[in-house]
Amino acid sequence: MPLPSSFHPAVRAWFDRTLGAPTEAQLRGWPEISAGRDTLIAAPTGSGKTLAAFLASLDGLVRADADVPLGAIDVVYVSPLKALSSDVQKNLDVPLAGIRAAAVELGLAPPSIRTALRTGDTTPAARAAIVRTPPHILITTPESLYLMLTAARPRALLANVRTVIVDELHALMRDKRGSHLMLSLARLDALCVETGAQRRRPQRIGLSATVHPIDEAARFLVGTDRPCSIVDVGHRRDLDLRVEVPATDLEAVATNEQWSEIYDRLAALVREQRTTLVFVNTRRMAERVAHHLGERLGEAVVGAHHGSLAKDRRLALEQRPRSSSASTSARSTSSARSAHRAR
Repeated sequence: MPLPSSFHPAVRAWFDRTLGAPTEAQLRGWPEISAGRDTLIAAPTGSGKTLAAFLASLDGLVRADADVPLGAIDVVYVSPLKALSSDVQKNLDVPLAGIRAAAVELGLAPPSIRTALRTGDTTPAARAAIVRTPPHILITTPESLYLMLTAARPRALLANVRTVIVDELHALMRDKRGSHLMLSLARLDALCVETGAQRRRPQRIGLSATVHPIDEAARFLVGTDRPCSIVDVGHRRDLDLRVEVPATDLEAVATNEQWSEIYDRLAALVREQRTTLVFVNTRRMAERVAHHLGERLGEAVVGAHHGSLAKDRRLALEQRPRSSSASTSARSTSSARSAHRAR
């Protein structure tokens, strides 16, 4: 099934040529988003839910740009993970370039839609550039959005936001970061209603691969006094799941011999795969796993990744799995600490 005819011709041409058929999450999500309703899309990883949220916004930006040059920030994407935010910005380059090329082929004016990344890693020069030349799509984190709402000039750029996309909603529901973000979104609502040209609250789109109960997640996204459309595609995927334990009996504290068995088995599994993620609980454990896997697989192809690393080293490690033919990583489930291997 091709993209619905309601989309701009350049958007349709790019999508049909590049992706072909929409996924279920997209087919069910687009009517709700296009109607302006707050929407929560719960769908498995790889189901196209992020594009479902963005493509409707991109379509609106393409149409607006065809009439009047776009102004300040129109779409805000919020993710709890800096690495995910960086990925999303890079991934948006593909449809934007494709839509521009499709517009030229159709004899239409190519849209000039800009994106910008604003996280704790953003340099002062890049933050100043956002103020000087506002992007149409701002990709950020809860903390950076709060800082923008606090400073006068960045705050003014947010007055005409029409759409807020909140990714990894399940991760935000469980702690104070989520509560803090909801306060920031309430401040954004008030800003848009009081000073924005359209005088209305931004539409909210929530995304999650695993969220339960889904009704509670919808209330968390929009509050208790507003309706929220729920697109529940399910979160189950086919898994090849095994539970392995050391050959020796487990006790309260694993012995050095048992840890050696574990590292040997991990190394053997890594050699069988193109990409491996090894999740651990702490920075110390990530460093330890990386060290022992490095001894078995080669230090040149193993590196510990966690939030305490310097920005350049962390970004370099994040790029290695994408630019290599094979990779492995060990990541902390609590604070995005991991070890990456790229062969």
